[in-house]
Amino acid sequence: MRAQFVLSEIGVGLRRNLTMTFAVIVSVALSLALFGGSLLMSDQVNTMKGYWYDKVNVSIYLCNKSDAESDPNCAKGAVTSEQRKQIQTDLGKMPVVDNVIHESSDEAYKHYKEQFGDSPLAASLTPDQMQESFRVKLTNPEKYKVIATAFDGRDGVQSVQDQKSILDNLFELLNGMNWAAIALMVLMLVVALMLIVNTVRVSAFSRRRETGIMRLVGASGFYIQAPFIMEAAVAGLIGGGVACAFLVLARYFIIDHGLALSEKLNLIDFIGWDAVLAKMPLILATSLLMPALAAFFALRKYLKV
Repeated sequence: MRAQFVLSEIGVGLRRNLTMTFAVIVSVALSLALFGGSLLMSDQVNTMKGYWYDKVNVSIYLCNKSDAESDPNCAKGAVTSEQRKQIQTDLGKMPVVDNVIHESSDEAYKHYKEQFGDSPLAASLTPDQMQESFRVKLTNPEKYKVIATAFDGRDGVQSVQDQKSILDNLFELLNGMNWAAIALMVLMLVVALMLIVNTVRVSAFSRRRETGIMRLVGASGFYIQAPFIMEAAVAGLIGGGVACAFLVLARYFIIDHGLALSEKLNLIDFIGWDAVLAKMPLILATSLLMPALAAFFALRKYLKV
């Protein structure tokens, strides 16, 4: 009987405050969709870091005749065969080096033509203008400075470049976008909590006579509070379900189909459906507990009748 009464009161409360209930559902859905999206973005960045940092190379570019005329680092002339052999030997002795690949100027020219053959600059380049280099795979990408310290400024070396610095800029941008999403999520959560509190207070005020009578006849505080708390929890849970639907649709239409980024950006290792599904219990639990707790604290003053 009591359960039936509580359920009937929930339905009455939701119908009386339909507009505000709808606003609560929308705000909770948007805030939790951003919450889930920020968690997935964090997972995506970590996945990309693991994927790309494992492929990071350090490039040691050697001086050629053109560099000898224009670059101060190559003031002593183009790299000699002895210098080249010594660099390769020293690289082979370093414990931080996993693998070394030598790319000649002819190979560098061929690769450049394959990638940028349609550009106007490619037509004016010749193989002797391209730099030969050593592509060094490290056992730990964080040990770049060991290579830079050992070879930067050496005779025959034009520069030492670390691809990790380029990736770091990309990941800083992605992390910045993620923090922006988190900030927007926090703002939406605050809006959702304010709406929940106001909705509960309006509902409690509209039924103040009923709650006063229940209090006078000996009804417990929890029994009086339960319909209001469950109204907020139901509205929040609906919003959480909508947020989960948003994430599923976004994953389906943006990554797999529609925009199909997984096919167009095949260099990116996108997170799978398991990561999306793993976030849903957390979103649903948050959507249930957050409104219920907000309603509980908002109702405390209305029990003093």
